[in-house]
Amino acid sequence: MTDGLPQTDPAAIVPSPCVSVCKLTADRAYCIGCLRTLEEIRGWKHMNADQKRALLADLEKRQAAAAE
Repeated sequence: MTDGLPQTDPAAIVPSPCVSVCKLTADRAYCIGCLRTLEEIRGWKHMNADQKRALLADLEKRQAAAAE
């Protein structure tokens, strides 16, 4: 039974990488909390699930590179 709202496939839901530490690096290249660029932050809500997963994979690489 539906409640009149569009049904969303739970597998298609990709959680945001935001960790509520919203501060940009000194050069304004990335957010220090989630490592996304301003363009990526703004575009998140417009991305499909595959695009979001691809960005999350890129963020893992950024995090690994930053730890070196």
